[in-house]
Formats: sequence, structure tokens, C-alpha cells
Amino acid sequence: MSHDTYELKAEAREQVGKGSARAVRRNGKVPAVIYGDKQPPLAIALTYKDIYYKIHGGGFLTTIATIDVDGKKIQVLPKDFQLDPVKDFPVHVDFLRIGKDTEVNVDVPVHFINEDKSPGIKRGGVLNIVRHEVEFHCPANAIPEFITIDLTGTNIGDSIHISAVKLPAGVKPVISDRDFTIATIAGSSAMKPETEETAEVAAPEAAPAAEEK
Repeated sequence: MSHDTYELKAEAREQVGKGSARAVRRNGKVPAVIYGDKQPPLAIALTYKDIYYKIHGGGFLTTIATIDVDGKKIQVLPKDFQLDPVKDFPVHVDFLRIGKDTEVNVDVPVHFINEDKSPGIKRGGVLNIVRHEVEFHCPANAIPEFITIDLTGTNIGDSIHISAVKLPAGVKPVISDRDFTIATIAGSSAMKPETEETAEVAAPEAAPAAEEK
């Protein structure tokens, strides 16, 4: 499942637009909008420090949060954010309201385990990652933190497809018309011959010297 939920405090903004957003930033806050769940959009201002560390802490777009807007608590999922192109600080955030039946599309990271148990990699093969993330459609309250690919037994030339991944209930890949590839085990110039791992041929013993007559 996704990271632990967290709470952010925010203030409602009466005015919207570029001028209002600039004024919010001058006051050390980050403008944001909460939308969705068949309710009107709500413009808010977040504390800069709180949102900065959440964005750069990992898992921001896959973690449900609670925003306390002047005492009213709203459950949300971050959907998008903009960073300053030069200084890398947040300048705007979009949040989606979460209802009991809300479903979302999210990009979920791919983790690989047991590389040391892959005969192909042990021979010098290379793990070629085709997709570092996979987009899934799932309930907002059941977003996987990541999906796991077990490389045990994989060999040179093997491909790992999405059908080989055990997914939680209700989690489905957005791409549904093909069994797409997540990674392959490719050969390399550093590969060892297969026979090198299984047996070593002992050098023949030297023949005994003939006795002098």
C-alpha cells in the first residue's frame, strides 16, 4: 500500500489568478487548488516549508493527505505540482478530493529484487529497465507504493511482462490492450560462458619422466 497519510494546514483564498498567486508566494506560502468529487474548486494557500518537504520526500503523488482548511478537513490526493525551473521550489499544487468511491490513474514505481539470483545477470547480463514506472487505474485509497519484480531464475534474453506481476485487488494497468514489457535481461560483452559457472576443466597432469637407462 501507499505511504502513511499525513495532514497539512491551509488557508482558504478568496481571490484567484496570477496576481493573487504572486501575493501568496510573497507571503511565503504556496498557492493550491482542491477540485473534484462534484464540488466547486477551492483555492487555498499552503505553508511553503510543509509542502516543499512533502514534494521532495518521495511518494507525493501516490499518498493520500488530509488538508485542514480553516478547521474543515478534506481528504485529497496530490495530482500535479509545478516547480520553479531555476530554484526548484514549489509554485503551485493541484489536489483531487477523495470520496469513498474515487478511482484514479497514478504512476507507480517499479522495484526489482533478487538480482543476485538471476543466472543471466550472474553471467554478466544487464538488467534493461523499459519502464521505471507503470500507470495504474485503482481505488484512491488502495494505491500501491510500488510494484515488485522478482528476478529469480531469469536468464539472458528473458523479458518480464506486466502479466508476470501480482497486483493488489482493484489495481489494473491503464494499458490494457497488450502484455507490455517492463524489463529484459540483455547480453553484454562482459558475459561469462555458461560452462565457466558449472565446471572447470582441470589441467592434465604432466607425464612421469622416463627412467634413465
